[in-house]
Amino acid sequence: MDVRQLLPFELIVSYRFLREGKVQTAFIVGGVAIGVGVIIFMSALLNGLRANFINRVLTGQAHIQVVASKSQVKVLTGSTSSIQVDRMVQEPLQRKRSLDQWQSIASYLAKDPELLVVSPVVSGSAMVYRGELSRSVSVSGINTAQYYRIIALPEKMIKGDAQIISGEILIGSDLANDMGATVGDRLNLSVGNGATLFRIRGIFDFGNRGANSRMAFVDIRTAQALFNMAGEASSLEITVRDVYAAEDIAQRINRNTGETADSWIKTNEQFFTAVNAQTTANTAIRGFVGLSVAFGIASVMVVSVVQKSREIGILRAMGITRGQIMRLFLIQGGLLGLGGAIGGSALGWLSMQIWQLTQRNPDGTVMFSLVFDKTMFLAVIVLATVTGLLASVAPAFRAARLDPVNAIRG
Repeated sequence: MDVRQLLPFELIVSYRFLREGKVQTAFIVGGVAIGVGVIIFMSALLNGLRANFINRVLTGQAHIQVVASKSQVKVLTGSTSSIQVDRMVQEPLQRKRSLDQWQSIASYLAKDPELLVVSPVVSGSAMVYRGELSRSVSVSGINTAQYYRIIALPEKMIKGDAQIISGEILIGSDLANDMGATVGDRLNLSVGNGATLFRIRGIFDFGNRGANSRMAFVDIRTAQALFNMAGEASSLEITVRDVYAAEDIAQRINRNTGETADSWIKTNEQFFTAVNAQTTANTAIRGFVGLSVAFGIASVMVVSVVQKSREIGILRAMGITRGQIMRLFLIQGGLLGLGGAIGGSALGWLSMQIWQLTQRNPDGTVMFSLVFDKTMFLAVIVLATVTGLLASVAPAFRAARLDPVNAIRG
């Protein structure tokens, strides 16, 4: 049995019409393919760029940081000597030094399914000395088991390792160069009440000169003793499942705990605004490309209706209904969209491979990876096919309204 006998009549005729106009069909399929390829490549490029930016921003900071809020405003009433004082408002001048009952706050936050890791941190400023050299640093006391699930510090080590114990310190590569120090050397750390000697356990590189020259890490108990904060914590560092929901979660934490919760979105507001602007621009470009594809298919279908007027008249005279004529041209538009989408997917994938082979960092590594998203490819194929169908609606109506006698006469 011939397989064509099992196919719908409209599909067979649509294929023959497209095959007869090979050059025209090739041009429109090629145009659709280029449009689809541009959409796929730009989407992958933007997603890769955004993921790379976010990874760089979050490489040295948590998604949310909970710190102590300022003391509440005190309202005092009463009398002083013979002078009656009705009300005096005393504004707080400074933020509290540490979180009150941070353990209970951490236990409460750990129950939230949207939060992945909650880790206490003790932080403060200090001066580091080696010989006659001195530098100001920001020291963070960390619980390595928890903190390294937030900041992958072991992956940033270029010398030594990150498994610090009491009396050991991790410093940045720029600070190490400035101090002329390396793993195993000793540094004096002073916080104003005397100096403490630390052994350098490892040297890290965050890819940020500021962080590499000013940040240092010690064990959390060591930091508590160093800053006279026994059993206390300066902040709670948090990672969340959805990094883009960090600001909403931070506001909820602020309401529920009364402490100040700052998300990475708030602390990097200008960066986040730039990312959103890129997303908006990319969406607009994809929309215009899709619109141009739709108009291209529609123009070809209009020309096809004019070219095939005699054939349409003959088919109508043979008893073919208006509905079948409409379906015939709608199928043509769908086939053009589908063919262009498949070709465009291949073109987009090829463009992604060329990008990753040619765009390299000075050290030879990939500038940033472009992810092959199967879902995106399937969505683009469906969207292009639907666009072809919709673009063919008007030409299909026009073909269905043709009078058979006038169409045959030409």
